[in-house]
Amino acid sequence: MSYFQSVGKIAYEGKGSDNPLAFKHYNPQEKVLGKTMEEHMRFAVAYWHTFTGAGADPFGVGTAVRAWDTMSEMDKAKARVEANFEFLEKLGVPYYCFHDRDVAPEGETLQETNQNLDTIVELLKQNMKSSGKKLLWNTANMFTNPRFVHGAGTSSNADVYAYAAAQVKKGLEVGKELGAENYVFWGGREGYETLLNTDMEMELDNLARLYRMALDYAREIGFDAQFLIEPKPKEPSKHQYDFDAATTISFLQKYDLAGHFKLNLEANHATLAGHTFEHELRTAAINGMLGSLDANQGDLLLGWDTDEFPTDLYATTLTMYELLRAGGIGRGGINFDAKVRRGSFEDVDLFYAHIAGMDSFAWGLKAAAKMVESKFFDTIIGERYGSYGSGIGEEIVSGKATLKSLEQYALQNNPIKNISGRQERIKQQINEIIYSV
Repeated sequence: MSYFQSVGKIAYEGKGSDNPLAFKHYNPQEKVLGKTMEEHMRFAVAYWHTFTGAGADPFGVGTAVRAWDTMSEMDKAKARVEANFEFLEKLGVPYYCFHDRDVAPEGETLQETNQNLDTIVELLKQNMKSSGKKLLWNTANMFTNPRFVHGAGTSSNADVYAYAAAQVKKGLEVGKELGAENYVFWGGREGYETLLNTDMEMELDNLARLYRMALDYAREIGFDAQFLIEPKPKEPSKHQYDFDAATTISFLQKYDLAGHFKLNLEANHATLAGHTFEHELRTAAINGMLGSLDANQGDLLLGWDTDEFPTDLYATTLTMYELLRAGGIGRGGINFDAKVRRGSFEDVDLFYAHIAGMDSFAWGLKAAAKMVESKFFDTIIGERYGSYGSGIGEEIVSGKATLKSLEQYALQNNPIKNISGRQERIKQQINEIIYSV
C-alpha cells in the first residue's frame, strides 16, 4: 500500500525551480570540499514526529489525519513501518531514528511489550534489507509512561530503575539486530522538580551505574554502536541533569565515562539552555565529544521546545561551519527531530517540511565551505589573537610565563592598544557569503 500516492521521488532541480516538491540546494551527489552532500550531512528522519505525531498540543487534540489512524495498535505499527520506508525512498534520505515505543505499542506486561517490539523489528529489518536504508540510532522511551513519573535511571523507586534497565537492555539488542550506527540516551525525566525531596548524589550515581551496565552489555553482545547522550536543560523536568554540553561532559568526566560517550546535540535544546547551537557544537568539539545532531529550531518568542523545522540560513551556515571545523560528523548524522506546525496537517506537508530543512542545511554547507576555503574565520581570529604569536604572548601560550615574569613585563608600562572586534562588519560579511551561494 502507498501512503503518499500524490508524491513522487523528490529530485534536485536547482535554484530556478518553482516546484515545491523539489530540492533547490540539496544535490546529494554534488561534491563540496571533497565529499558529497549526502556524505557530509547523513540526513535522518525522526520516526516519532513524522509518523506518530498528530499535531496535538496542550490545548487541543491532533489535527493530522493519517491513513493508519483507524487501525488497531499493532496494525497501526505495521503500517507506519511501510510509510517510513516509502517516505525515506521518495525523499532520498538514507537514515531514520526511533524510540522503542514509537515503533511498537506497549502491552500489558514487559513480555508482551517485547513481543510487540520483536514483531515490528523483524519488519524493519526486512524493509532495511530491501531498501538499503539504515538506522542512524535508536533509543528507549523512558519518559512517557506514568511509571517514570520520578525518572528512570534516576528514579527514587528501585523497581522503576530495574524496569528501565530491562528496557535499555532490549534497546541495545534491537540496535544490534538492526545494525544501528549509534545508540542514544535522552534523559527525558532524569532530573528533579525540587531539591526538598531529592538525593541528587544518589540519583547521579545511579545514572552512571546504568550507563556502565549498558556499556558492559553492549560489549557482551558485540554491539559496537557509538553511544550518545542528548543534553536538554528542562521540560519535562524542572531541572535535568544533562542540562547542556558542558554539564554533560562534566558528568561523564566525573564518572570516568568520557571515553565511551559523545553528545547528540539539538538546536532547540541549546536555545532552552540559553546558548546558541554553535556554542554547544564548539563546546563538544573542543572536548572531543561531538557525536551527532538533532536538527530543528526553536521559537525565541516561546519558552518551550517547539521543534520547528530548520529554515534559518544563518543558523544552518554556522552549524555546518562547526561540523567542517570539527572534521565532519563521523558516525553521527543530522536527524530532523522536528515537527510540522499544528496547522500543517496534510500528508504532503511532511515532504515540504523536510525539503525546506534539507535545502537549508545544503545552503548552509555551501556557504560554510566558502568560509573554509577563504579562511574567513581563520583570518579574523588570527588577527584578533595575533599578540599571542610572539613575544610575551608566545611565552604565555607555551607555558614559559610565570606570574613574576608577567609582572616584570607589565611594569615596563608599555602602551596597551586593543583592536576592534568588528562584530557588525563580520555579520555583514557572513550575510554576503550566505546570499552569494
